[in-house]
Amino acid sequence: MTDSVNKKQGNIYGRMYEKAGDKSVDRSNVTQEEKKELIRQALVARERSYSPYSGYCVGAAVLTGTHRMYTGCNIENAAYTPTNCAERTAIFKAVSEGERTLTAIAIAGSPKGAVSQYAYPCGVCRQVMREFADPDQMLVLIVKSETEYIEKTLAELLPESFGPENLEK
Repeated sequence: MTDSVNKKQGNIYGRMYEKAGDKSVDRSNVTQEEKKELIRQALVARERSYSPYSGYCVGAAVLTGTHRMYTGCNIENAAYTPTNCAERTAIFKAVSEGERTLTAIAIAGSPKGAVSQYAYPCGVCRQVMREFADPDQMLVLIVKSETEYIEKTLAELLPESFGPENLEK
């Protein structure tokens, strides 16, 4: 590398990437068709939300490095603490099936009824995403409808994050 101070090369997520000096996002790993399907699947997953206490329904769909999709919804519990977010449900399903690299996630959330607002992932979900994704490359779609959504990178939602590479010896 010509500028080793500003760029660190890594292979943490199953592919080579540059970070710190290169803030450009390569979204070519996520096709338009995959993006549309992620959004659709997140909206469908939201309908399966188990949220009898808050009434706030969330669905998520995650795309892995092998281009497989996994969905999840939020699952509330009367004791509150055991409640699980939609994003983590989808990610844990993917990881439990052997996936280790995330490339994109779509999240749709709102009070019961039609989706009326954008639902950003909580801090815990952002950190779980970070465990399995290159934050500069992971696409996060915050969805209100199939045509209304916001695109961010995980790095934009979780700047200066702590990840697996921080524990390398």
